[in-house]
Amino acid sequence: METTKKRTGLYWVLFLLSVAAFFAVLWSPIGSYCSMVLPFNTTFLAKALDLM
Repeated sequence: METTKKRTGLYWVLFLLSVAAFFAVLWSPIGSYCSMVLPFNTTFLAKALDLM
């Protein structure tokens, strides 16, 4: 079985940006739409941890 190291740095940056966007939306007047950002959080975290 071949094992290669994947670069996940970009996904970590995107995950941190999506978490910042989540809190920005959460604390804004349209805070009820914070669940719209959650798919990005979970997808980028899974890609950063190399689960997908």
